Amino acid sequence: MSDKVTNILLVGVGGQGILLAAEVLSETFLLAGYDVKKSEIHGMSQRGGSVVSHVRYGKEVFSPIVPEGEGDLLFGFELMESYRCLGLLRPGATVVVNDLCIAPPAVLMGREAYPENLAAKIAERFPDQILVDGQKVAIEAGNARTANTVLLGAVSKRLNIEEKYWLEAIERMVPKKALEVNLKAFAAGRALA
Repeated sequence: MSDKVTNILLVGVGGQGILLAAEVLSETFLLAGYDVKKSEIHGMSQRGGSVVSHVRYGKEVFSPIVPEGEGDLLFGFELMESYRCLGLLRPGATVVVNDLCIAPPAVLMGREAYPENLAAKIAERFPDQILVDGQKVAIEAGNARTANTVLLGAVSKRLNIEEKYWLEAIERMVPKKALEVNLKAFAAGRALA
């Protein structure tokens, strides 16, 4: 195990399952034998506001907050929120992003326009990008609410952690009644990456 700390940022809007995904990530890294620190910043998360979660793992981690410009992986649930957080990443970082636009209140009220071509703008700055249609794949897996688990599957292929730890973490963190569809969604996400 190297001394390097890996820095992951999960970003999106309230209600997308970001906090559960951060819990599964953290549990996966703990099961694999790493020290893990996690922190969340909730905007008006229950009303579709910004949510940012920091997950850091390594041999020894002292702070839960990813230092600005040191993020290794951006795990984005929504395009504009992902684009807004690019400054937290180091050059050459990986971006796994959901191909989803959720209009904030200013756009819904007609005061602003939703930015165009965000996926292309993200890829221009961070070529190591996986663009995932999380909703479509989740529906194909059996439940639109598993888009977060589809994205976890895609992220898992970018991290050097054995699949068995991911599966065990999902089994521990996801309610039993939703476990089968979440495991299917995770497998579908891994297949995409």
